[in-house]
Amino acid sequence: MRRMETYLVGGAVRDELLGRPVGERDWVVVGATPADLEAQGFRAVGRDFPVFLHPQTHEEYALARLERKVAPGYRGFTTDFAPTVTLEQDLARRDLTVNAMARAADGRLIDPYGGRADLERRVLRHVSPAFVEDPVRILRVARFAARFAPLGFSIAPETMTLMQRMVADGEVDALVPERVWREIERALGEPQPRAAIETLRACGALRVLLPELDALFGVPQPPQHHPEVDSGEHVLLALQAAAARGASVPVRFAVLLHDLGKALTPREELPRHIAHETRGLAPIEAACARLRAPQEHRDLALLASRFHTHVHRGLELRSATLLEMYEACDAFRRPARFAELLEVCECDARGRLGREAEPYPQRARVEAGLAAAAAVQLDETERVGLVGPAYGERLRRKRLAAVEAACPK
Repeated sequence: MRRMETYLVGGAVRDELLGRPVGERDWVVVGATPADLEAQGFRAVGRDFPVFLHPQTHEEYALARLERKVAPGYRGFTTDFAPTVTLEQDLARRDLTVNAMARAADGRLIDPYGGRADLERRVLRHVSPAFVEDPVRILRVARFAARFAPLGFSIAPETMTLMQRMVADGEVDALVPERVWREIERALGEPQPRAAIETLRACGALRVLLPELDALFGVPQPPQHHPEVDSGEHVLLALQAAAARGASVPVRFAVLLHDLGKALTPREELPRHIAHETRGLAPIEAACARLRAPQEHRDLALLASRFHTHVHRGLELRSATLLEMYEACDAFRRPARFAELLEVCECDARGRLGREAEPYPQRARVEAGLAAAAAVQLDETERVGLVGPAYGERLRRKRLAAVEAACPK
């Protein structure tokens, strides 16, 4: 007679062993059928394979399964979830050894692939050669690198070799944009997001997924302004500054893309980057379209490319130029987005080697001008006889006067 057994698996076991807070808990059920779980009140939610929600805890329970590669891409699998599939077989299909451990009901650790030892070594290592069958694993390794780099984790050389082979074999080309975006978005939210970008670049996947960003590496900048010189390294420094400041993912994404125009600077103009702000708009549009990034991320990235040097010159800009920037950014109607733009600019300024802690007073002046202009209203006497454009022009003149008063040079 079959005996149904349930095991805690994956990230919950890994994080428990690392002494980290355990978030979601996932379970694997061995020796059962979908009918067995449904008879106990579990609710089926899996589309591609049997996943069920517990009737009380609502945690996910999946039947142990085997997977077989039959076509390119991450959807190219057939799945076997017969009751005869063992726990060890289920764990073998997982990506990394540190994610291929289980905890039995009696507390025993089941670790057939050396995950605990790799945790102690601080190594991210693939479970088996079957790693190459799913290109999403490249993105997941990059995300885990971003999460665990602060703890000293690195990617095993043999795993990096497999990832490079997958890229060379065209597996990454088969990824659908929605899955790529989801993993990139999650990686950007991790403590050390630059590690994700470095991982994708090291295996060659960045050249496929974000060629506009990959093109920045090796492009020089004036060393007096950018001691790190390399444009790609500058972006990674700025991205890490954003993470250190706890910036939102839209801000981090805009930081990542704000300098794409530097890759298009004519060679004869290097290391200067004249008009890189506007040159960067088309590649941002292309990257966001390819990734199908949300509109709020795209719009902020475009604003950051176009206006980051304006904000950097915030101490010297004339009042009229400040007001024009507020209007172009729709700052009066979208003050929260404009605040995110200023955060992108400050991260950009701090993303320079050795200058991470320098003050950034430009932001305060730009904010003061906006606050003064946003507070302006026309009283009843000022509105008499004003219709259409005349009303807007009177309001604009009054806003300009407010900016001039708040931002004297």
